[in-house]
Amino acid sequence: MPPDLSTLHGGSLLLAWQLKDKHVLIVGGGDVASGRIESVLVADARITLIAPRAGLHSLTQHFVDNSDRITYHDRLFAGPADLEGVDMVLTAIDDVETSRQICALCRERRIPVNVADIPPSCDFYFGSQIRSGPLQVMISTNGRSPKLANIIRRRIEECIPEHAGEAIEKVGELRTKLKERAPGVGGEVGRRRMRWMVDVCSSWDMEELALLDDKMMKRMLDEGWEKNQVPKLEDVGGKTKKSAAGRPLEEQGGPLLPTALGFVAGAACTALILLFKRS
Repeated sequence: MPPDLSTLHGGSLLLAWQLKDKHVLIVGGGDVASGRIESVLVADARITLIAPRAGLHSLTQHFVDNSDRITYHDRLFAGPADLEGVDMVLTAIDDVETSRQICALCRERRIPVNVADIPPSCDFYFGSQIRSGPLQVMISTNGRSPKLANIIRRRIEECIPEHAGEAIEKVGELRTKLKERAPGVGGEVGRRRMRWMVDVCSSWDMEELALLDDKMMKRMLDEGWEKNQVPKLEDVGGKTKKSAAGRPLEEQGGPLLPTALGFVAGAACTALILLFKRS
């Protein structure tokens, strides 16, 4: 059934913005700025930070002292010259007028900008985020209620298995090894790779995927991919960790864990489908 067109409005285009080696200017050094710095560092970008040292939050100071990807200037924003060679601008200062001036300068130069606490001056929003290794989940209220976004984030986070980040990391390694063994873009090989990886993600539990190592991955490819089947963990030399009571971890936790596993497994498989389509 097609979507109701009357409901297709009022949202944002949610993207995983690739900032690796891009240049991000952050104006401000307080609590909000420290969160922005952390998010940008996770994305492997280079940061120029402009803020008086007297107002630096302790976490901001920690990042400045310990990251070689941050260039720090102990001063206020100086004008258009600070925007030269910048790919993105984030402001987190109490001076509303200066924030709006920075926003106007960015838009004149078509530089994407986010101005903390002034939604009309934002080309994009920072949602409440969950991160576990390569797993990132963002909850956005489109600037309407950051507090509710945080509450919803905590509830979702409680449902994500502790092994999810490790499992996704290992699935990514397995996918890379599979592409090396069966190279090619699109076509029947690409479709077969996608189907097999989706079957692996659907057949194995998160805990099992997190246990994969190089030897097990090789056996997965030898005995699984080459024979067009999905072997079990035991078939490739793995063993499920037992709890102190002797039961597999996936049997513990009551009715919540299967739901969580289904949620994250579905997200992982969807991501794999998109990645295979791109490649």
